Amino acid sequence: MSQEDFQTLLQFFKALADENRLKIVGILADQECSVEELAAMLHLKAPTVSHHLAKLKELDLVEMRPEGNTHVYKLNAEALRNSNKQLLPLEKMSSLVDDVEADAWERKVLRDFLEGTQLKEIPASRKKRSVILKWFANQFEDGVLYKESEVNEIIQCHHTDAAFWRRELVGANLMQRENGFYWRMPLGEPA
Repeated sequence: MSQEDFQTLLQFFKALADENRLKIVGILADQECSVEELAAMLHLKAPTVSHHLAKLKELDLVEMRPEGNTHVYKLNAEALRNSNKQLLPLEKMSSLVDDVEADAWERKVLRDFLEGTQLKEIPASRKKRSVILKWFANQFEDGVLYKESEVNEIIQCHHTDAAFWRRELVGANLMQRENGFYWRMPLGEPA
């Protein structure tokens, strides 16, 4: 997402992040109102309502028309629809996190549960345990057949309960077992 689009999206959310502005949008979605009418409905002072309307008008979310000595406001539904189409499609929303490190949480889990290369404890959370399982799977080379004793030896370099981690690795389809031999599965491709 471009910096300009990001700033526009930020302004859009800032404008709608206020409870009173959201209420104004809701009221104006049903009916046209003057500042005085909105102030009475929301139990606010007229200058406060005018301030909120100015913020919404900056984004073209409300329209104003004169009616005698009064200004009447209504929701600009078309502008709201256009903002939704332009600012909120899934592709744009997902691009908000382009600069976020996707594996930061996994690295944090590894820091929390590993002391050097020793596993301090078995995570209770299934999601955290899956991070540890992937880490264990990476201790084995692709395309190599391991005897059970070799698997145990590699696991025991990091944790004492080799049988538990062997079962977990096979159960998670990160390793396969047949005729007493184990091999690592390609990560991300279940058996």
